[in-house]
Amino acid sequence: MADTSSANEDTLAAKVDHLFRTVRPRSGKEYSFEEVAETIRAGGGPTISATYLWQLRKGLRDNPTRRHLEALAGFFGVPPSYFFDASTTSQVDAELALLAALRDSNVRQIALRASGLSSKSLGAITEMVERAREIEGLPDAP
Repeated sequence: MADTSSANEDTLAAKVDHLFRTVRPRSGKEYSFEEVAETIRAGGGPTISATYLWQLRKGLRDNPTRRHLEALAGFFGVPPSYFFDASTTSQVDAELALLAALRDSNVRQIALRASGLSSKSLGAITEMVERAREIEGLPDAP
């Protein structure tokens, strides 16, 4: 099975790429480098170009200023420590995975319909979902 993630998830490029792939506007499309750069500038952030963002995402640049990282973190709604602290990165990535899953209207509907059920019923539903994932050959959920 092919791995679609970056070879080294600890790199700045992998983290920037993950944010672009995961944090999306309501349209569902990835933010463009131009949108991110313009929003950062318009919000009083540091001067940053679309090209520079592309270079960060591709790993061609890997030593941005603290202000650039803070601006990127602010744009994507993550703490600046996302780029430095493995524990924060793991926690934020888990939250982003949940948000990405909830973008799927079927998943969201199941979650909303399950609200208010007893812990026994929720346990039974969890077992059914785990079994369905196993049948379909999907990996264990995070």
